[in-house]
Amino acid sequence: MTDADNRPPLPDHLSIDPRSPHHVAAVFEHDIGIRFNGKEMTNVEEYCVSAGWVKVPAGKTLDRKGRPLLLQLKGKVEPFYR
Repeated sequence: MTDADNRPPLPDHLSIDPRSPHHVAAVFEHDIGIRFNGKEMTNVEEYCVSAGWVKVPAGKTLDRKGRPLLLQLKGKVEPFYR
């Protein structure tokens, strides 16, 4: 059985934050990538394929709880396994 056989399918909505209801730990056991509008991005915190958006940190800006402030960008989202 190869590594590709035991990878879970990539969800429509995924977040790297373990507190989020959209966090799927099994997916993060493998190396994944996000292509946004044809360009591979490495700083995506959350994505939704059906709604067509990604959330990325806004520089070094933090919210009042010390987490990165996120910007939502709209476009074509393509998650993939590397």
